Amino acid sequence: MLAVIGLIVAALAALLHVYIWVMESITWRKPATWRRFGVRDQDAADTTQPMAFNQGFYNLFLAIEVFTGIVLLLVGLTSAGYALVLFGTGSMLAASLVLSTRGETYRRAALTQGALPLIALVLLLLRM
Repeated sequence: MLAVIGLIVAALAALLHVYIWVMESITWRKPATWRRFGVRDQDAADTTQPMAFNQGFYNLFLAIEVFTGIVLLLVGLTSAGYALVLFGTGSMLAASLVLSTRGETYRRAALTQGALPLIALVLLLLRM
């Protein structure tokens, strides 16, 4: 049961990272998006768009890694599946920890980005 809940939480973490990819790589130049990231104005959003685009794909690749692990688990490739899910959620958590070191203004984003991967990791590791 812990494994199932852990995988559901890992899938939610991956979905969150897909949403972050959409914001960073697709809707970055829209004021609602760049304001959410603390960008000061449209010129700054336009200037930082290439960086945000690239960063968004990092988030997408983490999500794909977790989703691939879940699919491998569903088809019976247990070791490879758990390895991908654990590495993917661990990377998400590590990225959120790095973000939290950038100052007080980033702590909320770091908590949002890291809470689900942390819960998934704990549940999956308790299952082992």
